[in-house]
Amino acid sequence: MTTAPLVGLTTYREPARWGVWDQSADLLPSSYARAVEAAGGVPVLLPPTLPYAAAAEVVVARLDALVVSGGADVEPALYDEAPHPATGPPRRDRDSWELALLEAADARGLPVLGVCRGMQVMSVAAGGALVQHLPEVTGAPTHDPGADGFGAVEVRVEPGSRLADLLATDRTDVRCHHHQAVATHPGLTPVAWAQDGTVEALERPGPGFWVGVQWHPEVHGDAELFRGLVAAAGGS
Repeated sequence: MTTAPLVGLTTYREPARWGVWDQSADLLPSSYARAVEAAGGVPVLLPPTLPYAAAAEVVVARLDALVVSGGADVEPALYDEAPHPATGPPRRDRDSWELALLEAADARGLPVLGVCRGMQVMSVAAGGALVQHLPEVTGAPTHDPGADGFGAVEVRVEPGSRLADLLATDRTDVRCHHHQAVATHPGLTPVAWAQDGTVEALERPGPGFWVGVQWHPEVHGDAELFRGLVAAAGGS
């Protein structure tokens, strides 16, 4: 266990209640940590930390892999757009922290997996933009049924891609919870699509592990993605 890769997981910063406490907390659904543990890694939670760039360099130097987790909408100003009425309020601390982590991870060649919002942050970090309210494009709330539910979406995976190798299939059913999507993605290659054309996965060409998926593999038992991440980090 002493050689198991350390996998950083970005976190929410939210008002929370537990026991007698009612205060701001740094948290993440435990399904992420369990997925990393099951894949042979050791999960480490990464709350937003000032100063972002310097703290990200310190953190990444001690990690073997990074997961940019799901969460709130990315601030549209980061891709030069005004907010759509359906876009949630900005979480500037998390946006800044995750962008800094991605920059530091890129500089060090760290394996990275983006989940839902995480894939969108990867796209914005590359200079891309987002679809701010997907139902206006697709005509249906297929990808986000509302509340805490997940939409069942069939995706087509590009044969020969890293993702296809990990999943060992060119079609799979996934669980989604997103009302936004990737519109542009400089330097990143789309490798999975929903039937309505929504980009559901991106990866960066080349030998490194730099993969983003729009769905939630931690809730649907998609262990192959976490196993691939841990293996790329030097795990068994």
